[in-house]
Amino acid sequence: MAGLTVALHLADSVPVVVLAKRELSEGATAWAQGGIVGVLGSDDSIESHVRDTRDAGAGLVDEATARFIAERSAAAVEWLVKQGVPFTPDDDGPLGLHLTREGGHAVRRIAHAADATGKAIHEQLLAACHAHPNITLRQRWMALDLITSRHVQREEEPRCYGIYALDIDSQRVEALPARAVVMATGGAGKVYRYTTNPDTSTGDGIAMAWRAGCRVANMEFIQFHPTCLYHPQERSFLITEALRGEGGHLKLPDGTRFMAAHDERLELAPRDIVARAIDFEMKKHGLDHVWLDATHLGEAFLKEHFPTIYARCLSLGIDIAKQMIPVVPAVHFTCGGVVTDLSGRSDLPGVYAVGETAYTGLHGANRLASNSLLECVVLGQTCADHILSLPEAGPAPLPGWDESQVEDADEQVVIAHNWDELRLLMWNYVGIVRTTKRLERALHRIALLRGEIDDYYANFRVSRDLLELRNLVDCAELIVRSALLRHESRGLHYSRDYPLTLPVSFPTVLMAERGLRKL
Repeated sequence: MAGLTVALHLADSVPVVVLAKRELSEGATAWAQGGIVGVLGSDDSIESHVRDTRDAGAGLVDEATARFIAERSAAAVEWLVKQGVPFTPDDDGPLGLHLTREGGHAVRRIAHAADATGKAIHEQLLAACHAHPNITLRQRWMALDLITSRHVQREEEPRCYGIYALDIDSQRVEALPARAVVMATGGAGKVYRYTTNPDTSTGDGIAMAWRAGCRVANMEFIQFHPTCLYHPQERSFLITEALRGEGGHLKLPDGTRFMAAHDERLELAPRDIVARAIDFEMKKHGLDHVWLDATHLGEAFLKEHFPTIYARCLSLGIDIAKQMIPVVPAVHFTCGGVVTDLSGRSDLPGVYAVGETAYTGLHGANRLASNSLLECVVLGQTCADHILSLPEAGPAPLPGWDESQVEDADEQVVIAHNWDELRLLMWNYVGIVRTTKRLERALHRIALLRGEIDDYYANFRVSRDLLELRNLVDCAELIVRSALLRHESRGLHYSRDYPLTLPVSFPTVLMAERGLRKL
């Protein structure tokens, strides 16, 4: 959503190339169920949205960022309506839209397309990009690294000149020049074993920016969505926040509701609180999952408002109008990322990051539900506006990709083994509840894995699996190092060794110096 928004705002003025490492139909946007925030109703206000964002972010939200985005939320929704996004209508609602409510929100302010909002937005924006003559869409192309001043050896201030990209079908690496490179590669959810994210979420943009010398912030704040469907055939299917917003109850196997023991807001508490409550109850009672009960909402209501969830669960033998849904927390959103301003600019001129790849200060220590899609639209437009303000410059001659010292890999088992080991150790040692000892163990094992991965990368031709693993191990290290630096519990980061929340706290910012991975 972030990348396509940038492309559409640029394309009337400059040519745009969009790369997708798999199919263009894939990506986290299409998996988003809930909706997009719009301060639209007469009972709502900018201040109320900013307050809810700040409360969910547990003291680390940049208030200026939150207000900037909230002030543009109505225009963002209106732009999507103009693009033809089929939001659920309501004749009595603002803009003729039905607004729902999700955890952490004081009022109904979520515009949605039933329970498949992301899919509806993704399809509409993608169709618009396909139809635009100035946008070139390339599927199955994956960026390796940013091409910076050190590659072209020009005596000037450091900047970016383009990217090295792998054509996955031909296995050919090309140097692609660009006036600006916008990274809209999503988060790093696949660094964990259980996630609601698609397979594309391997932290590619975050890792590339870090290797190029950009700052990265708040990587310890990994959002665990409280309710992922617990089923052997559907390990990544999200049960939207809106189901609890409309009255769904979390229960133990005996039917007892348990959220009252954890927060007075019950099931509508922010996600970090609900996820920790479920984790606590699962460990306390020795459970593999808890239950989400929506049976009292009625079959007609569920079919109308949650048709995707109703149909998917029914295909798995679960009639949510008659049966409770087995749910478990799973990694959902990367609140940290590449440090940018409100135009998506990173530390390296020519490099921009938008969407989940970026850290703007909006999400703080925990993202408020449905703020993510809003951020994509608002900052996608400001990013495009800034790129269009850049002076035109002739392309620099880019050095080709050197494969003279490598050969074809003789086996893939090393990649598969390291991938599984990395994701398992992150789940076990860097999960919802953390300890310093677990984090130190994770960092030690990550260092061993990095050695094997770097050796493999240096000696064999690149592949998508190898590049994703390389990016994931970078992101894993950033997450662990950030978590070790935070000596408190706040938002999504909970440490048994530091259970208290400090009266004053700041973002965790990591800096790369001279290409080395240092704090």
